[in-house]
Amino acid sequence: MRHRPRRRRPPARYRRTVTTEAPDRDAESGAGSGTDLSADQITAEQIAAEQLADRMGIEVLETSREQVVGRMPVAGNRQPYGVLHGGANAVLAETLGSMLSAVNVMPDRFPVGIELSCTHHRSATSGWVTGVATPIHIGRSTSTTEIVITDEQGRRVCTARLTCLHRDNRPRVS
Repeated sequence: MRHRPRRRRPPARYRRTVTTEAPDRDAESGAGSGTDLSADQITAEQIAAEQLADRMGIEVLETSREQVVGRMPVAGNRQPYGVLHGGANAVLAETLGSMLSAVNVMPDRFPVGIELSCTHHRSATSGWVTGVATPIHIGRSTSTTEIVITDEQGRRVCTARLTCLHRDNRPRVS
């Protein structure tokens, strides 16, 4: 039998503690475990509170169990060559796909993204891009969503697929 070297544990300053217990609910802000939020509250409270979606200018237009529709401006989300950054498409896709999973599985479960793939078909240089997330599979432990992002002329800019794991409790990072 071959001896395998032990992996060294990183110093404490590089470790982060993650627990799966539900934190106490803050009555005023609506923050906490998220176990009793409706689809409207997910849209209004959680997206507004999340800094990345706000920073990217993402607006959620429609939320239902069948689809989530949102849009994002190209301005402010460009790469140095003047076209919409591929990472911005990924942020829009994961935002909409995660929301669709949340609408379908919360309050019993909490979705976390485990895989995202994006295929970029064409570039967008101005205006807004619109994403439509539709479920491919909604199960007890996972969900898979297709997100189609189009430009203002209705041309497909990106096709993404997001898979989410449904956890029993919201992870808490301390």
